[in-house]
Amino acid sequence: MASNKILVIDDTTVVRVKVREMLPPGNFEVLEAKDGLEGYNLIRQEKLSLIMLDFLLPKMSGWEVFQQIQAQPELSKIPLVLMSGRKEEVTEKLQEPFEYFEFLGKPFDQKQLIGAIQSAMKKAKLPRPSAAVAAATTNNGPGAASSAEINLLNEKIVKMQAEIDGLKKQLTQVVTFIKQKIK
Repeated sequence: MASNKILVIDDTTVVRVKVREMLPPGNFEVLEAKDGLEGYNLIRQEKLSLIMLDFLLPKMSGWEVFQQIQAQPELSKIPLVLMSGRKEEVTEKLQEPFEYFEFLGKPFDQKQLIGAIQSAMKKAKLPRPSAAVAAATTNNGPGAASSAEINLLNEKIVKMQAEIDGLKKQLTQVVTFIKQKIK
């Protein structure tokens, strides 16, 4: 019996079969899901060694599956390879560098697949801050933001509000001008 379970979540049969065929024989049991919902249910039911997740999926998007995984500490420890033919759609939601998971662009070859899996395995072992600590962490390390940083942010808010008020006033003037010209 294979010691490692890999879940491949992709709506394209060709990609699921390609991953299965590219993996070294005998070492892996490959589970497949054709949509995000089916994949997420398998993630919760199975003890997985790796998740390969397409970003664009029916029923539940790869982004939504990713968010569910990251929200649960026991699931977020599973090595993850995000796959997509359009990296810009991934980087729109998740900023690089991808610290705790690996990205694999489609199409890919066996060398790229194996490299992505190895990298995802390494990244999954990295220590992660807890959600509460991560939310409160600043560039200065764990803990609340300093009062100087808070004051600086408050000043920026005041400036931005003044700019917004100025733009609203200009908009009103432009609308009034246009109405006068239309008459």
